[in-house]
Order: sequence, then structure tokens, then C-alpha cells
Amino acid sequence: MGEIEQKPTPGSRLGAPENSGISTLEHGQKPPPTPSGKLMSIKIQMLDDTQEAFEVPQRAPGKVLLDAVCSHLNLVEGDYFGLEFPDHKKITVWLDLLKPIVKQIRRPKHVVVKFVVKFFPPDHTQLQEELTRYLFALQVKQDLAQGRLTCNDTSAALLISHIVQSEIGDFDEALDREHLAKNKYIPQQDALEDKIVEFHHNHIGQTPAESDFQLLEVARRLEMYGIRLHPAKDREGTKINLAVANTGILVFQGFTKINAFNWAKVRKLSFKRKRFLVKLRPDANSSYQDTLEFLMASRDFCKSFWKICVEHHAFFRLFEEPKPKPKPVLFSRGSSFRFSGRTQKQVLDYVKEGGHKKVQFERKHSKIHSIRSLATQPTEPNSEVPKQSPQSTSLTFGEGADSPGGRSCQQGKELKVSTPESGPHQSPALKKSPAGGSKPADRATKAPPEEEEEEEGVKERVQQSKPQPPQPSTGSLTGSPHLSELSINSQGGTAPTNVTLSPNLSPDTKQASPLISPLLNDQACPRTDDEEEGRRKRFPTDKAYFIAKEVSTTERTYLKDLEVITSWFHSTVSTEDAMPETLKSLIFPNFEPLHKFHTNFLKEIEQRLALWEGRSNAHLRDHQRIGDVMLRNIQGMKPLAAHLWKHGEALEALENAIRSSRRLEVLCRDFELQKVCYLPLNTFLLRPLHRLMHYQQVLERLCKHHAPSHADFRDCRAALAEMTEMVAQLHGTMIKMENFQKLHELKKDLIGIDNLVVPGREFIRLGSLSKLSGKGLQQRMFFLFNDVLLYTSRGLTASNQFKVHGQLPLYGMTIEQSEDEWGVPHCLTLRGQRQSIIVAASSRSEMEKWIEDIQMAIDLAEKSSGPTPEFLASSPPDNKSPDEATTADQESEDDLSASRTSLERQAPHRGNTMVHVCWHRNTSVSMVDFSVAVENQLSGNLLRKFKNSNGWQKLWVVFTNFCLFFYKSHQDNHPLASLPLLGYSLTVPSEAENIHKDYVFKLHFKSHVYYFRAESEYTFERWMEVIRSATSSASRAHVSSHKESHMY
Repeated sequence: MGEIEQKPTPGSRLGAPENSGISTLEHGQKPPPTPSGKLMSIKIQMLDDTQEAFEVPQRAPGKVLLDAVCSHLNLVEGDYFGLEFPDHKKITVWLDLLKPIVKQIRRPKHVVVKFVVKFFPPDHTQLQEELTRYLFALQVKQDLAQGRLTCNDTSAALLISHIVQSEIGDFDEALDREHLAKNKYIPQQDALEDKIVEFHHNHIGQTPAESDFQLLEVARRLEMYGIRLHPAKDREGTKINLAVANTGILVFQGFTKINAFNWAKVRKLSFKRKRFLVKLRPDANSSYQDTLEFLMASRDFCKSFWKICVEHHAFFRLFEEPKPKPKPVLFSRGSSFRFSGRTQKQVLDYVKEGGHKKVQFERKHSKIHSIRSLATQPTEPNSEVPKQSPQSTSLTFGEGADSPGGRSCQQGKELKVSTPESGPHQSPALKKSPAGGSKPADRATKAPPEEEEEEEGVKERVQQSKPQPPQPSTGSLTGSPHLSELSINSQGGTAPTNVTLSPNLSPDTKQASPLISPLLNDQACPRTDDEEEGRRKRFPTDKAYFIAKEVSTTERTYLKDLEVITSWFHSTVSTEDAMPETLKSLIFPNFEPLHKFHTNFLKEIEQRLALWEGRSNAHLRDHQRIGDVMLRNIQGMKPLAAHLWKHGEALEALENAIRSSRRLEVLCRDFELQKVCYLPLNTFLLRPLHRLMHYQQVLERLCKHHAPSHADFRDCRAALAEMTEMVAQLHGTMIKMENFQKLHELKKDLIGIDNLVVPGREFIRLGSLSKLSGKGLQQRMFFLFNDVLLYTSRGLTASNQFKVHGQLPLYGMTIEQSEDEWGVPHCLTLRGQRQSIIVAASSRSEMEKWIEDIQMAIDLAEKSSGPTPEFLASSPPDNKSPDEATTADQESEDDLSASRTSLERQAPHRGNTMVHVCWHRNTSVSMVDFSVAVENQLSGNLLRKFKNSNGWQKLWVVFTNFCLFFYKSHQDNHPLASLPLLGYSLTVPSEAENIHKDYVFKLHFKSHVYYFRAESEYTFERWMEVIRSATSSASRAHVSSHKESHMY
């Protein structure tokens, strides 16, 4: 029984004020309180065909019942759903959320109310929660069975194959045929059985969450997806069917769509008795009359359809719920019905804020528990998680898993695996795991000191445990504008015997989300505070010591980066005959001497630090210096300069070879998906050039610190002069190669573009903006170059790339602020020679950055004689006039999807690139920011603490590419997790936070708070400096002066 308790309603969970969402009330009125008194029992049929009984007060409005169902399911995105029932005339109607239930359902004991999907969004990636997508998948399954979702045999077989994968797991022909014999998903299923089995064989490794996503990906392309037909006649008496969707009102003849009236064309909807009237906006090019009239079976049918049209228009088109009209003085005319509830934009904004807790839920057939996720790939700290087994397994947490402070390193709970039995009448959606109701998995490591609220949406894949060859992950499909914060690196690798099942499950595809909580096991437990304090007091306190130590820590990271090329990539290339010998001889002979040299360099530095710390008998003042070591090795580096000159050539040769060889492209792409390749592959080829700048910065700090009379000053100054000369010589190559590398990196994130990398093209800025079109504000990713501005839509396929949807040449473009004209905050109008668009930034500062960079790019395009804009091959120019494009830029959702069909298994793709981070954080990054990030790289040990945990955890942390990467120790080959820092604020803890330690800084983003503790004042200041460079963009003037000071 779902008896009502004092639980938060969907409205309150969405942050609605108490009197919000009741749009039919007059100004100043409060919503009707939930009446007390006699209860009545109402049976609700869930989407998995189970039934639950809910007791509500007799006079309670419909909203109380819907809230009770959503609360029972722990459903955050309940606004997409509704309750429908047959009224006393046997017409199926939606439960009105404002009217008392007893006035709508005359005989509640004899009526079964159905909980179903009411609003189908145009893009299923807008559904943030795995549970929501699961319920949508159940609705698709139900519509197939009932004949509502009509499609051809191929599509039907493909849909059913995804359902089967979700219910029974990986392909087993005998099990498949047995399951299909027992379950009929469509009426004529037997004829399709072979095709279903064939498709199911292609889904091996898909989790239930991924299957749901792919099911919706196929279903959304079908003409009848989400369509409920309402019989009617046109003026000539021809029988037709009317339907309403997110785009507008549709007209069908049978099951064939013959017309559509977009919301932008509709001026007014009304009904008069049995006549349904659609008043259109005047259009000289249209052959339609201003007012269309349709005849329905009765007034009740007509009013029911009118209501659902009003609700669809408000839900999908409005930014917020409509205001109630003032109460007429004498009498009212017409219906007082108004949409009540949150609009889709308000739902998306709420989930983006992350103000909800994750829960587990059970799938009725597969019995695989999931933790809500938004991102995609499951990942695991040290190994590839075994693939999902056909046997039922359920990932649950023991008692206390939800308690934010109860998972310190010493008290971590074990991850548990169980196979619960579900009763026949239980709702799939959500059974919370009873405490202690499951047995620990064999050899499962303990869960880390994570907080439940820190894990904003990730899931772990439970895969087949039988031995399999190592396979790379297959691309991330993060279906949402908002993601969790920390990312477990998920690239390929073999699965060891000891497997830790992560509490994070990833729903959509097979690669890590860019932003997933870290998974660190108990082996990384920190020292006690007393041990740490005692150790710290034994170390030198001189700032020069910590500068020297920074050389040591960053040199360790640099050596690991070199090993990605000299060891990992070399061994991969050696096993595959895909790379030409000329390319091998250009890359590896130029990296191996560097690796050997820097290995010895690191040994010298560490020996000097050991003497400096007094860890040997030679603790003398003469050894408390580093300049002589630096000078000697920088002079020894000069003969290697020839190798450094070759790195730019190697980068160009590799990209050219990839473009001409499909095998090499696949090899490099698969290598990038391995855990060890935590950055784009071509970034590692430029690491030696970047490292020279780091040496220069360190030597500048040493020279600034030492007095001229200091014994180490002369060596430091001589070493700085040598290094400055080397950097100056390589300056031109470095700038050119960074732009070249960035263009190729962006090319991998884009679909529908053939000639991004052309001579003379320079990257300037990328970021997320909202584009105003006929459908309202839609999030788009913009890419600004020195000759063209591209805008892209989010990839809706497993490759998780961005599809180029349009481009504006910069020559002749003007830019102006237009907040007043359109009533949208931070709004800009970009007027090109062939097209105009209106965009809105997320904040004023973002808007100012875009204005500055776009204006600079326009000026450059007008002054420069080249490059001439080369239009993108797969994106023909838009021939609309500026006015037409401004007011009626109707982007087809089918156009926004990838050009490949849904039947294709697309190539794997990294889902944690900077483009994806900017998309999810709704921010932007410029090439200037990338250049600053190259200079600001740091690594070393830090102690980390969550806001509600007790202990500090010691981690090896590497900062690069706007991101913190976490390792258990500096000896690890790949990171356990990562934290993209764009959008985070960097502060020092306040007194109220009770962090009574020195050298602590705080990272904060929405509800996510992390504390990090450094070992010294210098180290603390350095971490603050480099992280601040990632969390706040540098101004162009500051960066240019910074570069000049470095002669770079």
C-alpha cells in the first residue's frame, strides 16, 4: 500500500515554492491544502503492469496522487508522466492535478488508474535519470504490444532485441528463443524471431541502461513514437486522426502523417462544442486558411484533446509555468483550464543543479539494481569490470551506504552483490536494498571514503565474468547537459582476477563520462594526522627546497608521459602492422633518447633532495641547492635539441598517416581508449616542448627567491639563460603545433566536417551557448575560428560526437547585444551575410568573453586576405534571409542526429574531452586558456577530504588540461579518477567549516565540495595558482604579457 506520508513531492524536490504550479488559481490565492478526513484507496497500474494501491484523502486534488506515485518510485523527473483513467463515459482522460480526485473518479474501487508517459521529449538524451529512461523504455514496450507504435519489421526486430538484451542479458540463442516463446512483444512476433535473434547477437556487452538508451534512440525516429491518435473529420468529412507532440499538432490519415502545424505557426487553439479550431499565424506562402476546423465525436472528446494540446504547448515551449489570468468581475467565459506544473526547461534546470539524491531501483526482469546516472561508461579503478552476466545479479550497498559521513577510509563498507527475489506485484521501480540483505562479493575491495551526494550520477556495469580478450570501451553517450563531477578513467585494459565493483553505473554507452566520482580503495588510506605532522616537521622549510621538490614531482609525471609513447604506444604499434616504418622511425627514435636522459635527470634530482632532507650522512649545507644539477642537465640537454625539432614533424606525419590509413586510425583510436592514455594521444607528442617551459618557470622562481649573494644564484641564472635560449628557438614550432594539435583534437569531436584542418585556420574559442529558434532556446556547442563560426548539436549516438549543424563566415559579420529585443538574458545577435542567429550565454562574463573573441576574429577576417572561408563539405550554407533565419529557424531533430542510421554500431570515442566538459558545465574555453594551461602543470601528493567525511586521504595528484587526475601513488601507470575544474570555485575554508589544518584549499561546484591539503605554504600557493588558472579564464592582455615575459 502506498499510503501517503509527509514526503517531499516532485514539486518540492524541484525547488518549487509552496504556491507554485497552481496556475488556475487567482492572484494571491494559495494552493488547496491536502484535506484531512476519510481516505479512499486507488489502484495504480505501473508501467511494468504491476499494481499498487494508494490511500489518499477523498477530497485531495489529483496532484496529491501523482506526487504519491512519484515519491513511491523516487522519480525525480515525474513531470514527464501522468495518470490516465476511463471516465464515466468510458473516455480515457488525464487526471486533472487541480480538481479533487473524487469529482473525477466516480467509483474509485472499480477503476484502475494507469501511470504512463504523458510528455515525450524530442530528444531522449534530455532525460537525465536512468530510472526515467527505464520507464520510457517500458512505455515503448507497452506501445509495441498494443499496436500503438507501428513500424516496419526491421525496426520492430531491432526494438525487441534491445528489450531482450535488457531483460536477459547477453546473447544465447537457446535462451533467446525460449524467452521469445514465453513473451510476446508484438502480435506477429514469430515471423520476426530470426531477425530479433540476429540483432540481439550484436548487443553483447550492453548493460540494461545502455539497452534502454539504444531502444529510445531507435524509437524516437519512428513516426508514431509518443503519438496518441484522436479520431476526427476535416471540413470535407474525411476521416482523419489528430495528435499532439512536442513540435505541434499533427494530422494523420490512418497511421500516415499527412500534415503538421508547428507551435510557431499556431496563434490560437480553441474548441466550440464538437469543433476543434486551430488559428494559424498569417503566412503569404501558405495555402491554408487562417483557421482550421476539425470535427470530433463529441464535446468531451474535443475538450480532452484541447486540454492535452494546451499542456504540451506549455510544457515544451514555455520557460516557466503560465501565470493565471485575473478573475473576471462579473462572469467568466470559456474554460479556466491552464497547464499546471513545471515546464521541461524547469525540470532540466533542476536536475542540472543536482539537488537530488541517487537511489537504487530494480528492473522487473533483469533484477539488476542500478544507481541513477546521467553519464555513460561504467568504470572501475584498476581494472575493466567484467561484462554483464546473463544470470541475475544486483549491485547493492550495505547499511550506511547513503550516509554522507559514514564512509571514511577506516570504516568503508564493502560493495555487495545479491540476487533478490521480487514479488509478482512489486513495482520495478524501486526497492531499496534492506540493510544487510546481501552477501559480500568474493574478494571485493572496500568502497572508498566517498559521499553519496558527491556521486552525481554514474553507474558501474556488471558484465560477463568469463575470460574475454581486452576490448577498448566504445564511446560515451552522456545524455544530459549536466553531469557528475569526478571521472573514473575508463579506457581499455584486461580484467584481473580481483575485480572491484564500482558503486557507479554508467547508463548509456561504454566509455566513461567526463565527470564521474573517483573510486579509490582502502589501500590509499592516509597517515594519521600525528604521523603527517611529525613527518612534516623533519623536512626542510626553505622555499628553495619545495621549488626543487616541484622539479622532482613534475619530472616523475613527465617521465610517465614519455612512457606513454616510448613504451605503451610503441608496444601497441609493434603488435599491429598498421604504422609505416618511416613513421615509426620518425617518432620512437626521437623519444627514446629523451626518456633515457630524463630518467637519469630524475635520479640526480632525487639524490640531491635526499641529501637536502638529511636522509643520508652527508647532510651538509653544500647540498641544499638545485641550480648546479639543473645547469649540468640543461647543458646536457642541448645535444638532444635535434630530437625536439622533430616532434612537430612527427605530429604532422602521424595525423597525415591516420588520415590516409583506416587501420592506423582504428589503432590510434583504440589506444586512446586505454586507461594509460589519459589525454589525447597527440598531446603526448608535444610534452617535451611543454616541459622546457616548465623548467624555465621553475628557474625563474629560484632566481627570484635567491639573493644575488646566494651560492645557488649564479648556477640558477646560468641555467635560466640556457633554457630561455632553447625556448626562444622552439617558440614558432610550439605555437604552430599547439594550434595544429588542437584542430585535430576538435576534428575527432565533430561529425559532418571534412576540412577543418586547413592551412591558415586558427582555433580561438569553443563553448556552450543557447541558440534561439522556433522551438525556444536550445543548447548548442559553438566553435570559433579565425574565419568561421560553427555551431553543432549534441551527438545522439554511441560515438558521442557533436554534429555540425551550421556555420557562419566571419567576413562581413556584425555582433550586437539584444537582451531587450528578445527578452533573453545575456543575448547576442550575430548577423552574417547569409544568415543571422540569436544566442544566449550562461552568464554576463561568458557573454563578454564571446563578444571579445568574436569581434577580434571579425576584425582579423576583414583585415586578412586569407584564409578564404572553406565551407564545410557536409554542412551546406543556409540560404535563409536574416529575418527569416532569425524568426523561424526550425531545426529538425532528425537533422540534429548523426548522419548514420540507428542500425550502425558506431566507432568508439572518448567522452571526457574538453568539448564535453564545456557542454556539461555550460561554459567555454579559448586557445588563450589552453596556452596558459600548458604552462600551468603541477603534480605531487595532496590530502583530500569530503565535506562530511572525517579522515584525509593521501593521493598522488596531477594537474593538467584543466583537470585534476588522481592516483594512489606516483608509480601508477594510469589515474583512478579525474575532476574537471571548469566551473569550480576555488576558496579557503571558513571558520564555520571546522577545517583546523594549515594549507587547505576548497573546491566547490554546486553541491560538490572537496578539501585538499598541501604540505607547505609554497606548495599550497602553487596549487592555488595553477587551479585558479583553470577555474577562471585569463584575459588576453594578461596572457600576452605573460608570454612576452617568457619570450614565448
